[in-house]
Amino acid sequence: FVWVVVVLLVDNMLMAAVAVRRLCVRGHHHATQCVLPLRTKATSATAATTAAPEAKPDGANAKRKGNNAPPAAARGKYDASPGSFACPERTDRDVIIIGGGHNGLVSAAYLAKAGLDVLVLERRHVVGGAAVTEELVPGFKFSRASYLAGLLRPQIISDLDLARFGFKYLPRDPSSFTPSLPDGPLGGKSLFLSSDEDATCKSIAQFSPKDAEAFPRYEAFLDECRELVQPLLSNPLPDVAGSLADKGAAVLSATKMAGAALKHRKVLAPFYELFTAPATHILDRWFESDMLKATLATDAIIGSMGSPSHPGSAYVLLHHVMGEAAGQKGVWAYVQGGMGAVSESIAAAAREAGCEIATNATVDEITCSDGRATGVRMADGTQLTAKAILSNATPHATFRELLPQGASNPLPDDFSRHVAHMDYSCGAFKINCAVDKLPSFSCLPNAPSGKPGPQHRGTIHFENTMAEIETAQQEAAAGRPATRPVIEMTIPSSLDKTISPMGKHVVQLFVQYAPYHVDPSVGSWADPEFGEAFADRVFGIVDEFAPGFSSSVIGRDVLTPLKLEQVFGLHEGNIMHGSLGLHQLAFTRPAPGWASHRTPLTDLYLCGAGAHPGGGVMGAAGANCAKVVLRRLRPERGEESVGSD
Repeated sequence: FVWVVVVLLVDNMLMAAVAVRRLCVRGHHHATQCVLPLRTKATSATAATTAAPEAKPDGANAKRKGNNAPPAAARGKYDASPGSFACPERTDRDVIIIGGGHNGLVSAAYLAKAGLDVLVLERRHVVGGAAVTEELVPGFKFSRASYLAGLLRPQIISDLDLARFGFKYLPRDPSSFTPSLPDGPLGGKSLFLSSDEDATCKSIAQFSPKDAEAFPRYEAFLDECRELVQPLLSNPLPDVAGSLADKGAAVLSATKMAGAALKHRKVLAPFYELFTAPATHILDRWFESDMLKATLATDAIIGSMGSPSHPGSAYVLLHHVMGEAAGQKGVWAYVQGGMGAVSESIAAAAREAGCEIATNATVDEITCSDGRATGVRMADGTQLTAKAILSNATPHATFRELLPQGASNPLPDDFSRHVAHMDYSCGAFKINCAVDKLPSFSCLPNAPSGKPGPQHRGTIHFENTMAEIETAQQEAAAGRPATRPVIEMTIPSSLDKTISPMGKHVVQLFVQYAPYHVDPSVGSWADPEFGEAFADRVFGIVDEFAPGFSSSVIGRDVLTPLKLEQVFGLHEGNIMHGSLGLHQLAFTRPAPGWASHRTPLTDLYLCGAGAHPGGGVMGAAGANCAKVVLRRLRPERGEESVGSD
C-alpha cells in the first residue's frame, strides 16, 4: 500500500519536470547538414512587412503523423550527410549510439567511463544535434537551434569535468527586457526582470504597485516548487516491471522523491494546481498588469501549439527559476563560443574515456533478431553490431523509420499504435541574424558608444498584452502562421566576444506559432519564399520597437518548421521530440509502461528528449539512460558510474 501511494505521488510530481525545458530548443540526435541561402544587403531587401506571406498552394507539406514509413524511407525526409562515412575498424561494440546530440554524448561519456566500448554515429558533419555552433556568415558564429543554457545538470558538468574541455557559462543579468512603443498606451515604459529584487520591483511598479509587492512572494513560491522538481531530473523513473536491479533503483528513486515531497508538503496542493491549470489562471490570481503577465506567459508556450489559457500550460512558469549557471540558481546563461561548446566539451570528455565518434554516419536501419536489437545497417550497407543500441533520435524516427514496419515490425501492436499517434505539434521557427550594429529600441536608445546595455543582455520580448499571444495561437491552430507571431530576441554577442567581429553582433530570433501543417490555401514551407516572407513579417514587428533593425541585417539563416525537420531531424519541427502535453509526460513518455529508457525491443534504449524528462539542454535523459544500460551491462558498477545531483 505504501509503495502504491508513493508511486502515485511521484506520478503527480513528475508532471512538473517538463518546466525545465520549454525555453531551449532541443534536437538531440542524428541531424543532417543544410546551409540555407542567406539574405544579405547586397542580394535582397529585408524591408519590414506585416502582410501575410504570398499564398502558394502547392500541397507540398510533409506527410502527417500516422502514415506508415518503412526503414530507409525517411532518407529523403532529412538532409543527406555532407561527407562520406568512414567505417570504424571494429564493427562489433558494446554500445552503439544513434545520434550525436548532447544527450547521446552524455550517455556515451558515462558508458565509456564505465569501461564499455562505445561508438556514436552522427549523421551531420558536426556533433551536438540542435546544440551546435555554426559559422554560416563569415566571422559570425550562430547557436543555430538551441540558444540558451542553464539546464545542464550540475552533476554532469562535475562528473565529466567539462570546464577542462572549454565549457564556460556567461550568466545574463538582467534576464529579460520588454519594451513598449513610445506612442503606444504604455508610453514607452519598459520592463526589466533581473537578479536585483529591488530593481525588478521598481520596474514592475511602473505598471502596478500591487504587482511589485506580489512578485517576490510569487518567486518564493516557484523556488519552493523548484526544490520539488529537482529530484525528478536526476534519476530514471521508477521501473517496477524491469529487472531486480531496476526494482531496487526504483525504490531508491521513489524514496528521494517522497522525501522532497514531505519536505515541501505545504506547497504540494498549489504545486498540483500549477501543473494542471492554465497559465492565465495562475497569473491572473497573482498579478493585474498585462505587461508583466504577458512577459511571464511567453514562457508557458515555448515549443507548444497551446496558449496560456489552455489547461496544463501553467507548469512551464517554473522555468523562471529552473535555470542554474555557475552555481547561481534561477540564472540563465549563454555559453562562451555558442551552444556547440556544450556538445563539444561533452564529446571531448567521451573521447578521452575511449569513446569513438563517427560523423557523416547515416543509419538506415536498426537490425534485430528474435526480439532483440542486434546492431545497425548504415546507408552504405555497412553492418555494425553491439550488445546495446541507444537511440538519440525522436521516437518517430526510432520506432517508425529505423525499424521494419508491417509484418516484420518487432514491436507490439499497442506500442506501435501509440507511437504512431504521438503529438508532435509545436509551432517553432528560428532566425539567426548577423547584424552590423545593435538594435536600438525607441523606448531605450543605445548609448552613443554603441556598446551593449542592460536591454541587450537578456531575453527581449515584444508582446505587451496577453491578447496578442492568444490571437497568434488561434491563427496557428487554424493552420495559418501568426500575423503577429510571438518573438523572443537574444543577443549572445552582448556578453560573448568570441562569436562576432568587433562592433558587429549575432541576433537570435526564436519565433512561436508557425505551424508545421499549413493550410494549403495559405502556402507551404516547402516554398522557400513562403518562409522568407514570414521572416520578413517577424522583422517588421522588431522594426516597430527598434527602427532600422532590418537594415542592419547583413545575413540571416531562416529555419522554418520544415527546415528544423530536415536539418536537425526534428519530426514535424517539434523541438522537444514530441509535444509536452500532460498526456505525454513522465510515465507516458514515450508510451505507457516504457518511460524508463527501455523499449519493447530488448537491448534497444531511448536516450533522447523523447524519454523522461524530455527536452532541454540538460543531459538528464542521456545520463539516466546510461544508468539503465549499466545495470544491464555492468551490474557490478551500475549507479556508481553515473552520479546524481
